[in-house]
Amino acid sequence: MNRTEFKRSLNQINPPTGISDPLKALWIEANGNWDAAHRLIQMNNDRDSMWVHAYLHRKEVDLGNASYWYHRANIPISSLSFDEEWDEIVSALLNI
Repeated sequence: MNRTEFKRSLNQINPPTGISDPLKALWIEANGNWDAAHRLIQMNNDRDSMWVHAYLHRKEVDLGNASYWYHRANIPISSLSFDEEWDEIVSALLNI
């Protein structure tokens, strides 16, 4: 799956099968359910999940919490727009 296919899947009722939890959380949040995305991602402790967790809190405008998760993921705090960072994370997680 590439980023374009992933973005097209946002029009579906459910996320694509077989994707990682971090990608699933990004899919869920992009479909307007921040709380469900956060519940899913907070149960994981891998670097990708921490990056998505940071993004979610930045989007929530909880910059202190976002900063904590960026630090845990060992990723600089993003200054990109939300859409640009979403694309960046999706591309990284899809290994593009």
